[in-house]
Amino acid sequence: MKRSDFLKKVGVGGVGLALLPQVYSCATKKENDRAKAAWEELRSHANPVFHYVYPKKGLSNVLLYGDSISIGYTPTVRKELEAKAAVFRIYQNGMSSNDFIAKMDKMEQTMFKPYLKGGWDFEWDVIHFNVGLHDLKYMGPDGLDKEDGKVVSEISKYKENLTAICEYLQRKFPNTKLIFATTTPVPENANGRFAGDAIKYNVAAREVLKNYPAISINDLYDYTLPHHEEWMVEPGNVHYNQLGRTKQGKRVAQVILEQLNQ
Repeated sequence: MKRSDFLKKVGVGGVGLALLPQVYSCATKKENDRAKAAWEELRSHANPVFHYVYPKKGLSNVLLYGDSISIGYTPTVRKELEAKAAVFRIYQNGMSSNDFIAKMDKMEQTMFKPYLKGGWDFEWDVIHFNVGLHDLKYMGPDGLDKEDGKVVSEISKYKENLTAICEYLQRKFPNTKLIFATTTPVPENANGRFAGDAIKYNVAAREVLKNYPAISINDLYDYTLPHHEEWMVEPGNVHYNQLGRTKQGKRVAQVILEQLNQ
């Protein structure tokens, strides 16, 4: 889409958008509304975690990139860091490592200046990211299928993708502190996934990250594992209940804060 056509498109969506009482880093209400309208065009989920976040002067800017596990802990991270950082997240489920760079580029080219007049004009202070849980799943023609399906990313492909992701992040965001979160456990009898595969993919991730010592590791796998049965939604489900999401969110916030304070 041409830049002029894009601006016309998002300009219509900005009519009537309310200005919240915070102090924003954008210069005018019109520019704030234009950025919010662009985000509304970009995101594809009604879940409140995907609602627009206003940049705020004096606060750090943090991006969360991840799958449904990160969607679950996003509200707690925002609450824990509300006085210290504006916590954004990727505009939809991050999915597998195959999707990472394309989704990051789409968000950058939609939201940031000079692509968008009045768009975001800040640098990320911290990017906390994860890919893995969607790489190790098995898919068939009708969805998840670990009996007859094919794995989304073989470990060799996962390592190749993660290497490209690390190179991309360090090249594009040289002043940003980067944190990779390990993939959380896969329980026995999980639909479309094999118990134990998270361990294999985490080992592969660590092999890649040895080449990128500036990228910190948030070991959410080891943090979650002792509490897995207590925190899981139900046996065989890779997702977490409110207690688990809250605990994971506090852990993520703590790790991010440590990076912000360095």
